[in-house]
Amino acid sequence: MTDSSTLEAQGPDAPAPTTARGVAQSRSLFDRAILRQALVDSFKKLDPRVQVRNPVMFVVLVGTVIVLIEAINHSSVFTWSITIWLFLTVIFANFAEAMAEGRGKAQADTLRRMRSETEARKLLPDDTEQRVAAAELAKGDLVVCEAGDLIPSDGEIVEGIASVDESAITGESAPVIRESGGDRSAVTGGTKVLSDRIVVRITAERGHTFLDRMISLVEGANRQKTPNEIALTILLAALTIVFLPVVVVLQPFGHYAGATVSVVILVALLVCLIPTTIGALLSAIGIAGMDRLVQRNVLAMSGRAVEAAGDVQTLLLDKTGTITLGNRMASGFFPAAGHTEEEVADAAQLASLADETPEGRSIVVLAKERFQIRERTLGAAHEFVPFSANTRMSGLDFDGRSIRKGAADSVRRWAVEQGGSIPDGLDQLVTQIARVGSTPLVVADGPIILGVIELKDVVKQGIKEKFAEMRQMGIRTVMITGDNPLTAAAIAEEAGVDDYLAEATPETKMELIKSEQEGGKLVAMTGDGTNDAPALAQADVGVAMNTGTTAAKEAGNMVDLDSNPTKLIDVVEIGKQLLITRGSLTTFSIANDVAKYFAIIPALFVATYPQLNTLNIMKLHSPQSAVLSAVIFNALVIVALIPLALRGVKFRASGSAAILRRNVFIYGVGGIIAPFAFIKLIDLILTALHAY
Repeated sequence: MTDSSTLEAQGPDAPAPTTARGVAQSRSLFDRAILRQALVDSFKKLDPRVQVRNPVMFVVLVGTVIVLIEAINHSSVFTWSITIWLFLTVIFANFAEAMAEGRGKAQADTLRRMRSETEARKLLPDDTEQRVAAAELAKGDLVVCEAGDLIPSDGEIVEGIASVDESAITGESAPVIRESGGDRSAVTGGTKVLSDRIVVRITAERGHTFLDRMISLVEGANRQKTPNEIALTILLAALTIVFLPVVVVLQPFGHYAGATVSVVILVALLVCLIPTTIGALLSAIGIAGMDRLVQRNVLAMSGRAVEAAGDVQTLLLDKTGTITLGNRMASGFFPAAGHTEEEVADAAQLASLADETPEGRSIVVLAKERFQIRERTLGAAHEFVPFSANTRMSGLDFDGRSIRKGAADSVRRWAVEQGGSIPDGLDQLVTQIARVGSTPLVVADGPIILGVIELKDVVKQGIKEKFAEMRQMGIRTVMITGDNPLTAAAIAEEAGVDDYLAEATPETKMELIKSEQEGGKLVAMTGDGTNDAPALAQADVGVAMNTGTTAAKEAGNMVDLDSNPTKLIDVVEIGKQLLITRGSLTTFSIANDVAKYFAIIPALFVATYPQLNTLNIMKLHSPQSAVLSAVIFNALVIVALIPLALRGVKFRASGSAAILRRNVFIYGVGGIIAPFAFIKLIDLILTALHAY
C-alpha cells in the first residue's frame, strides 16, 4: 500500500510537533539559551586535557600562562593587556566550538525528553497488557499502539494497519500508512499513531534505537575527527612548530641589535603568526557541517561520510522517485484506424474510474482536461474489473459493454477472444510510444480496439538544471533503471544525465560502482531495498531511505529520514560546502600572517634599524601599540568569523578552478587586506585613548 494523500488534515489549532529538524530550524544562530551555555562551556574547555586535542590553541593557552606569570612578576599595563587578550583568544576559540556543540545538544535534549517520557503497552503471552517505560523494552517484545499513542521503540508491525505521524523524526507533517508485511512495516520510536490499532515487534536493542543514534549524532558525543580534519590539524601543528624557533631566535637577535624583545612580546608574536584563526574554528566548522546535514533530515553515521560526499565525482541516481516523479502519468490518447481521440479518451476514463493508482487517476484527469469528459453515474448494474498480474488488464462491465485497458499483448489477445481483430497500424503505434520511453496501454471496447494511452515518466521540474550544475562541478551523473535501453535512453536524454544503466540488477550496480572506483573516483548512491544493500556498502557515500529495509539502512553510511532520493544531491552540496568553508577559512587565517608580520616586526626593530621604517607601511604609533593591536585583532577576528563557520561559506555550483580562484581572491587577498585596515584602526583607537 502506498502513502495516502487523502488522510484528513489536522486541525488548525493542533500544536506544532516538536521535531529534530524543527528544533534546529527554530533556534536562531545565537539563541540565548545556547549562548549562555556556550559561555559556561568556554571556561570548562580551559581544561588542558581538552585543549591538548587542538595543538594550536594549546600553544596559545601555554603562552597565556607564561605571559600571566610575567605580568605578575613585572606588572605593567602592557603585559596585563596582552595577558587579557591572549586569554580571550582561547575563550573565543572555545566559544566557537561550544556554540556549534550547543546547537546539537539542544536537539539532543528534546529527543532525550521524547524518549524518557514515552510509556509502552507491552503485550504479554496471555494477551494482557502491561504498562512499562519505553527504555525497559527488549528486542522481540510485542507492544500495542492505538490512535494517540507514541511508538515506544524501533520495530516492525506484525498485526494491523495505521496512519502514522513521523514528523517527530522526519519533520514532515504529512501522515504515512504503515502496515504489517511488505516494505511499509518498519516504524520508528518516537513517532505517533494517528488511527487504528497495530501490534509492533521491537527490533532494536536497548540503547541502540534510532532515537539513540540521532541523540548521539546531534550531541556530538561520538564525533571523531575525519581524515581531512586530522591532516589539517597536523599541518597547523607543523606550522606552529616552524614558527617556534623563528620567534625564539628574535630574542638573541634583538639583544645583539640593542633592541629589547621581552618574553611577552615573543609570545604575542608567536600567537599572531601561528594559524590561530583556523585553529580556533576548525572543530566548529566540522560540527556545524554535521548540524547542517541534520537540518536537511539526513542521519550520517560518521563525519567521514560527510567529507566523502564533498569529494564525490560520480552520482548514481534511481530513475523512479529521483529523476522522475515516481508514477507514470497519462500524456496522450492515440486512436486506432477508424476511431477518434475522444472515443479513446471516453473509454479510457470509464476503464479507470475505479483505478485508484496515480496512473489511473491521471487518465481520468487527462480525459476531463482534453475533452471535458466528466465522471458519470453508472447505475447499479455495473462491475469494475480490478487489475491482476495474470490478466495485466483492468476495466469496467456495464450496460452490456466490456471495456478493458492494459498491456498491449494482453488486450489484443482479449479482443481477439471476443471475436475482434487487430486494427492496422496498432503495432507500429505501440512501438512508436515505447521507443520514446513511454508506456503504451491499449484500450478496447469489447472486440473493438479503440486505440492507445501513452503513460509517460514525468521528469521532475528543475532536475535537468541540477544535473547541469553537477556537471559544472565535475560530477558525473548516472541514472539507474530497470527499464529497457530504449526507454532508459529517452528519459536520460530528457533529464540531462551524463549516462545511464538500463535493466539494472544488483550485480550490474556493483560492477558499475567498482569500475568507477577503480578509476579513482568516489561514488555516491541511494537505495531502499535489501537488494541495494551490497551496492550501498560498496559506495563511498551510501544514502539509505528511512522507509527502506533494515539491511539497506545498515549497509549505507547515511539515512535520509524523509526517504527522498533526490536528497543525495543536497548531501553532496552540504559536503562540498563543508570542504569549501574549511578551505576558505584556512586560506584567510594563513593570509592574515602577512599583515601581522608587517605590523609587528618593523615596529620592534625600527629604532635600531631605521631602514625597516619602509616596511612599517601602517605607520603604527609604537612597538607596544603595534603588538597589542595585532593581538586584539587576532582575538576579535575569531568572534567575527564564528557566524561564517557555523553557517558555512555560501555554496555555488562551479568547477574546482572557479572555486579556487574565488577562494584566493576573497579569502586570500581579503585575508591580507583586512588585517592591515583593522590593525591600523585598533592602533588609532589605542592612541586616541592614550593607552600607548
